[in-house]
Amino acid sequence: MPRQLGELEDAVMTRVWQWNRPVTVREVLEDLQRERSIAYTTVMTVMDNLHQKGWVRREVDGRAYRYTAVSTRAAYSAALMNEAWSTSDNPAAALVAFFGMMSAEQREALRDAMRMVVPLPKDAVPPTGEAVDEPVDEPVEEVVDERADEGVEAADGAEPEAGR
Repeated sequence: MPRQLGELEDAVMTRVWQWNRPVTVREVLEDLQRERSIAYTTVMTVMDNLHQKGWVRREVDGRAYRYTAVSTRAAYSAALMNEAWSTSDNPAAALVAFFGMMSAEQREALRDAMRMVVPLPKDAVPPTGEAVDEPVDEPVEEVVDERADEGVEAADGAEPEAGR
C-alpha cells in the first residue's frame, strides 16, 4: 500500500500529474522556484526517490532524464482512502464519519461514482430526479445475491478462479 507522499514529493508529483507528459528536473525546478527557494540537487534527489519508490518512470534524454507518472492522482488518492479505511476497526463507522465530513459537491461526486459502479434498479428514481440512462432488469440486491451464490464469470467468459 502506498504511503502518503511528503510535502515536497507531493509538490513534484502535482506538477508531473498536471502536465501529463514527460518532464525534466529543470522544468519542475523552475516551476517550484515560483513558490519557494529550492536547489536543483534537491529536486533531482526528490525525483530520484520518487523513481525508486515506483511513482515515476524515467527515460534518458540526452544528458538528463525525463520523468513520467506511473499512475494518476486519482489512483493515488483512492489507494490512500482504501488504506485508511481498511485499517479501521469499524469500517462502517469510518465511512459514516467520512461521509459526514463531505461537502455537498463531494456528496454529488460520490452519487455520480456510485451510479457508475452500481447501476440503479429500473424503477428507482435518482435523488436529482433525472432519468436513469441504462436501467438494470433486476434490483441490485438480487444481482449481488445471485453472483455471490454462483460466482462471477470473468470478463472474457472464463470460469472464476478457485478461492474467489
